[in-house]
Amino acid sequence: MSKNISFLTGRKGLETNLFDLLGKESLETGTPSKENLKKLADEFLIGAANTYGSATFYDFMKPENKGKEVYICNGSVCLCAGTQDKLHQDLTEYIDESKIGHMTCLGRCHENSAFNYKGNNYSNLSKAEIKELFATQFKQKDKYKVASSGNPILTSPTGKNQSYYQLLDKMLGMDPKEVLEEIKSSQLKGRGGAGFPMGIKLDTAANTKAKTKFIICNADEGDPGAYTDRYIMEERPHSLLLGMIVAGYAVGAKWGVLYIRGEYPESVVIIEKAIAELYEEGILPLASNKHDFSFQFKVIKAQGAYICGEETALISSIEGQRPEVRIRPPFPAVEGLFNMPTIVNNVETLANVPFILKNGGNHYKGIGTSYSTGTKLVSLDSFFNRPGIYEVDMGTPMRTIIDDLGGGFKQAIKAIHIGGPLGGLVPIEKAYEMNLDYETFKNNGFLLGHASFVSIPQEFPLVKYLQHLFEFTSFESCGKCFPCRLGSKRGSEMLQKSMNSDYKIDRELFNDLLDTLEQGSLCALGGGLPLPVRNALQYFDAELSQYFEAKVIY
Repeated sequence: MSKNISFLTGRKGLETNLFDLLGKESLETGTPSKENLKKLADEFLIGAANTYGSATFYDFMKPENKGKEVYICNGSVCLCAGTQDKLHQDLTEYIDESKIGHMTCLGRCHENSAFNYKGNNYSNLSKAEIKELFATQFKQKDKYKVASSGNPILTSPTGKNQSYYQLLDKMLGMDPKEVLEEIKSSQLKGRGGAGFPMGIKLDTAANTKAKTKFIICNADEGDPGAYTDRYIMEERPHSLLLGMIVAGYAVGAKWGVLYIRGEYPESVVIIEKAIAELYEEGILPLASNKHDFSFQFKVIKAQGAYICGEETALISSIEGQRPEVRIRPPFPAVEGLFNMPTIVNNVETLANVPFILKNGGNHYKGIGTSYSTGTKLVSLDSFFNRPGIYEVDMGTPMRTIIDDLGGGFKQAIKAIHIGGPLGGLVPIEKAYEMNLDYETFKNNGFLLGHASFVSIPQEFPLVKYLQHLFEFTSFESCGKCFPCRLGSKRGSEMLQKSMNSDYKIDRELFNDLLDTLEQGSLCALGGGLPLPVRNALQYFDAELSQYFEAKVIY
């Protein structure tokens, strides 16, 4: 992406935000008009092709979704649960087919039959309730079980704001370098997927001189099956907001940006309300202090694009550019939003920071394992007897999570896809042998990621699930690199053809495709897809071999 465009879209500052304006232009009809796109281009001194290319990328702004009122979830859990065809049929009794689109995923994985109607999310409604919805447009309060096993860091109530935010006094009494050292000593790893140490990012930004720096909360990580971020934003919003303020203090950033999934409308409302509370109660703006530190929040509602969970695509999105992945270096901590040093961390990562500030980095480091410190939220899907959000110490046996917390399964399960569409696909027997931490998963050829649990029933065809993963990647690809954009489509076509005809997939060709995706993709979307596919080929060859040419034995 052009650095010049980044500068131009940042001329008016964060508050007058091109991406926000594109969203507002879409509210009435579902997509901005070409005339208004041209006006915005002129206002920000960029080409009309830039605003058009950006707007037409997103699910909730693209012209083909104009006039859509209902979006049905087509995420992995709802697919495996098999609820969405009936839901679609029930909905068409009250709304025309042309007004129905799709979303991935609404975070209602604990009960399925999920859909969005006129900006609100619903799940598991009876036919009578659907009829009532179209008559009264009521809102549904989501409910799921929340519990912890070990140290309840993220699931403990934050209490009254005035008491909770007294931690700011402790923070302001410390030098920013001291706060940074506490976070570094905690060895907190990013909870969004890659597990990169937060302290290294913060240290890089702190040592980069610039007049403006940003803390971005990546709340657009839309892994199907994961609703941990949604839990924190809706049930523990102040742990997130305080974590962002502390991170800002550590690096000298005075702006915090919350980029929240459009698929989580309730989260946007609750976070905005929580920020308003800070001003109403006099917690913000921060009073005069010896470090002259101030902090402001900006909430940005995303418009439906999974790739924006990748930090550089997210930054491009905020700038109003097409959300394509950027080549690194430079890394965002050096040159990010509007070409300024930018920290991007996900919701769960930032929500851990207040605990570290209060109790010290070494205390946090003492929880979990030597490599995977602290706790981890896991989200269990509707196939568990007790689906919900559970907080466990890193290193907790998977058996404890599956049986003791989740209550086992409602029906026979052959595998669990853990950590989102790019995470490890773990055979159920193997899962019982493992612990939940980064090193165990890595050593066994899997990826922990978000620690979302997507259960694959015994009778669900694994070839159909793999085709779904390729199709998902193809649809959500930013399109910048050929391996992801074309390779995911070819993989989807090959698997689809093998299911619907006597076509057998050439194993060597398929492995070449996976190698190309893994080695040639710019980001983890294309590069991470081969992992669960290879897991499936390794552990479920007996089931999948009928779709492939026979192995050649030399």
